[in-house]
Amino acid sequence: LEPVSVMFKVYCLSVMTLVAATYTVVLRYTRTVSSTVMYFSTTAVCITECIKLFLSLGMLTKETGSFGRLKASIVEHVFWSPKELLKLSVPSVVYAVQNNMAFIALSNLDAAVYQVTYQLKIPCTALCMVLMLNRSLSRLQWFSVFMLCLGVTLVQWKPAEATKVQVEQNPFLGFMAIAVAVLCSGFAGVYFEKVLKSSDTSLWVRNIQMYLSGIVVTLAGVYMTEGAQVIEKGFFYGYTPWVCFVVFLASVGGLYTSVVVKYTDNIMKGFSAAAAIVLSTVASVTLFGLQITATFACGAMLVCVSIYLYGLPKQDTTKLPRADTDKEARQKLITV
Repeated sequence: LEPVSVMFKVYCLSVMTLVAATYTVVLRYTRTVSSTVMYFSTTAVCITECIKLFLSLGMLTKETGSFGRLKASIVEHVFWSPKELLKLSVPSVVYAVQNNMAFIALSNLDAAVYQVTYQLKIPCTALCMVLMLNRSLSRLQWFSVFMLCLGVTLVQWKPAEATKVQVEQNPFLGFMAIAVAVLCSGFAGVYFEKVLKSSDTSLWVRNIQMYLSGIVVTLAGVYMTEGAQVIEKGFFYGYTPWVCFVVFLASVGGLYTSVVVKYTDNIMKGFSAAAAIVLSTVASVTLFGLQITATFACGAMLVCVSIYLYGLPKQDTTKLPRADTDKEARQKLITV
């Protein structure tokens, strides 16, 4: 981690928490309450990828310092690196599926239930790290993983219901969509981390490579799933200021995560995730009439505690055996 002030870390995590909580609540609002005319979710995912691409180009321009260097970097890593583009197309496809699953999930589940259940990405990511990066987890981390799964089970055992939502919903479909989303999140995140650490290529260059593939993939998804309707009604059919706000939050949130990863630690990110759950729950009670059940409250509390435990640093025990050996040697000398 780069040395920065505590206030800057708090600022980063506060913004991340607000973005995560607001995104789920507003997306839920656009899919259930805000309008009788429903927009095409696949087009929103595609526009998000386009905005991320332009934001990454801006950040790369700032990093390189001039348009000449920017041009040289793009030519080298994009036009003359088809293998790298192909490599980054893997997480592009996976992230496209994940983002579309989020729309399906929040069309069928309350924002608070979604926020809690989506934390299953932690054990999924942990498993991918063990298998793909050969990392190990401490006993406390494994314990927190099982605690998190127990918490999510309690939340889904008798899901809290929203009284102000009148549209037809399918909670099972929503849960299956979250299951697919967390699998995609875990694999794509670890895969992208492995690609980043395999070379010294800039993060923003890698983002540009991934978002270029992402635009092609999501645009193909638009016309494969809702092509006839999009051609008939238009690409931006059903868009309102709230839908534009969802696209903005998705675009900024995706890039802001890289800043948070760079400047904060796992404990602070755990607090951020727990705070997002609390904020989403309060907003759901206020906006959607969410009725909190005992199982939901207990499950959400277990998830928050497990996130904190998972982020605790591992204890360094490498020096403990040597200390014990030195103590035994001194004891033998005293005996002699």
